[in-house]
Amino acid sequence: MIDKLASYFSVKLKEEDGRYRFGIGKMSGEDVILLQPLTFMNRSGDVVGELLRYYKVLPNDLIIIYDDIDLNPGQLRVKVKGGSGGHRGCASVIASIGTEDFLRIRIGIGRPDAGHYLHDIAYYVLSEFTRDEKPVMEEAIEDATEAVRMIVGNDTTGAMNKFNQ
Repeated sequence: MIDKLASYFSVKLKEEDGRYRFGIGKMSGEDVILLQPLTFMNRSGDVVGELLRYYKVLPNDLIIIYDDIDLNPGQLRVKVKGGSGGHRGCASVIASIGTEDFLRIRIGIGRPDAGHYLHDIAYYVLSEFTRDEKPVMEEAIEDATEAVRMIVGNDTTGAMNKFNQ
């Protein structure tokens, strides 16, 4: 997702300390920082919090994008604030920045079929998409890119109306 946003908005990403990739650029006329933690998901909040503090970014200006097994593959949800919903990466961000008041874009990947991966959800989440899933997920990434563009352009309500169906 971050690679797509970086490409779409011509933001050059660079790696720092093997802990994250980031880039600074413009999106919809606004200054933005794109960040991709390279740490374990349940520790991703460490680098998010570090960069928010360093660049003096307020939590309500933060958008995190993550996968969600509770949504159908390709389904998006845009949410202004709330809990982690059991997602350890989101929980890590909440713990690091001390608030739930930030925007989330959740991209559905669906639950594993009965008998497949049920005992190892991490393996399922990290596995490659199937041939049938790839076009669905590519469309979801396009939609999420559009949602980010709308949100950064101050149309969060429009993004929620468009993608929370």
